[in-house]
Amino acid sequence: MPHVAKTILLVTVLLFLQACGTTVQPGQRGLRWYPLTEGLTTETLKSGFYWRAPWNAIYVYDVQLRSYTETVDALSSDDLLVILKAAIVMRPIPEEVYFLAQEIGPEFYTRVVKPELLAAVRSVVSNYSMVTVPEKSSEISSKIQAVVVEKLKGRHLEVSSIAMADIQLAKVVLDAVERKQAKEQEKEQKEFELIIAEKDAEIARRHAKGEGDSIRIRSEGEAEGLKIRAAGQAKAQETITKTLTSEYLRFKLYESSNSKFVLIPDKMNVPVIINPGNDQSTSLSHEDFRSRR
Repeated sequence: MPHVAKTILLVTVLLFLQACGTTVQPGQRGLRWYPLTEGLTTETLKSGFYWRAPWNAIYVYDVQLRSYTETVDALSSDDLLVILKAAIVMRPIPEEVYFLAQEIGPEFYTRVVKPELLAAVRSVVSNYSMVTVPEKSSEISSKIQAVVVEKLKGRHLEVSSIAMADIQLAKVVLDAVERKQAKEQEKEQKEFELIIAEKDAEIARRHAKGEGDSIRIRSEGEAEGLKIRAAGQAKAQETITKTLTSEYLRFKLYESSNSKFVLIPDKMNVPVIINPGNDQSTSLSHEDFRSRR
């Protein structure tokens, strides 16, 4: 029986000692609370084990970076619903835990951070059309973070980053957007084909113009050649006309072996038949000439 009593006494003492001490883990900060005297002390306790009286307390704050995720429904600039998840990574500033506890308390996220985060997301997203939200999520996240940091300034909290994920767009709107994009692509394709057709027509016009110019140049060249040949022939004809006398013609007729002609001199009553190919000339009386006629 004495042995059992000692065991119970030892357990009681250990439980009492445990109740009279608090362990502050690494990544935490503690604040002593003396309800009967000075209240909350300004001294910040780092990691370790601290004794205290049973009626006193030590408040522990986690100062490691933590991630909080919220699902936010926001309206885009075209009044369409966008549902997304916003994740914020933040922590209390270790050196300012006392002021955080005095001004806000341990529920700092739900009381201060969450409302500011939701308001910032809705405000920034409202400046973007629904279809541009996914592709510009990084830009939107940066703007949300800037707004939240500004709103939490002086609240003894440090914001490391804010990111958006799982962006959901209305299916009906997505279908409409896909149809619109398909129409725009079809329009762009037709405009491209029209440009190609115009280029082909321009090439054909220039080709036809080149052929027309070539034909015109050839025609002008041929006409100029004909003109030059006609001028040469006219000049030659003029030269021949000047040099072609009756004596020359008589000479040429006489020179030809096939020429036969009758000469009737003005002062002779007898015609003379000349045959250059015959050595003899024939004279006819006027009566014989008349009878032969």
